[in-house]
Amino acid sequence: MSEEDSRARLRQEELAQFKHYVTSYVRYLSGVDGFSAHTVKAYEADLRQYCDWVAREGIMPLDVTHRELRRWLAEFSSSHYCVSTIDRHLSSVKGLYRWLVHEGLTDKDCAAALVGPKRDQTLPHTMSAEEVERLVSSCDMATDQGLRDRCFLELLAATGARISEISDLDVPDYDANRRQIRLFGKGSKERIVPVYEMAVALCERYLKEARPRLLAHARRPNCDTAAFFISSRGHRMSAAALRSSFERHVRKAELDPALTPHAMRHTYATELLAGGADMRSVQELLGHADLATTQIYTHVSIDRLKDATRKAHPRAE
Repeated sequence: MSEEDSRARLRQEELAQFKHYVTSYVRYLSGVDGFSAHTVKAYEADLRQYCDWVAREGIMPLDVTHRELRRWLAEFSSSHYCVSTIDRHLSSVKGLYRWLVHEGLTDKDCAAALVGPKRDQTLPHTMSAEEVERLVSSCDMATDQGLRDRCFLELLAATGARISEISDLDVPDYDANRRQIRLFGKGSKERIVPVYEMAVALCERYLKEARPRLLAHARRPNCDTAAFFISSRGHRMSAAALRSSFERHVRKAELDPALTPHAMRHTYATELLAGGADMRSVQELLGHADLATTQIYTHVSIDRLKDATRKAHPRAE
């Protein structure tokens, strides 16, 4: 056997072993608190794609160099992947190599010094009070779907919840007497968020009138009867279905088609800060792990104050 054939065989053996390590790492992630099934599935797909790349490039994955990893990252940028997607791939690979070192399967963290692309610091898109009113008023309250959608949109406005958190909301998570809901955010972290009276009234009406009728539409036995928001087919509304509903009402209200449900979350945070809420309270209400994430809304609030000053101050020309 030639030296080249011998190296090729070693690469194949190491790649097979590396793929086995990936399977073990994914199994490990499945048992870690804070990793949802969706996140684990995304990490697994990222790592399988990484395995394909090292195989295609003829690289020994347990001895990959910093230069080679930088080339791997550069391919994402040249293929016009968004920064968040590149960051996720990077996080998947860095996590794998950290785990390999921790488990004593290798003595070198090949990806330790690897840094992803910088994100552009863009200010979040917020909605005016008039835009929010137009949006919620686009719902036909005479129909079960319309009442459900109005309740959904009011909860977004009232709580600043992520669309995935609203999808995961169960009826027991809602407390009308205390006027609050329990949300489970990233990493399954639980938080309690107060709900204003108008939203509570809509929730009560939806739960008593529309939801039972929507549940009755189930075409197969429904094991998820605790779900708060029910589709026209009688099952829990997914985040994608709720997002589609939001976009439909944006069109009906003739608002900016670029608006997303997250704009309601941005608006909620900005209004709280503009109204005098302290940063730590807003952080807790939004479920942010890092205060720096919350601080971006202070820039939005300042910009709005500057705009108000320009419009109202007699010497601001």
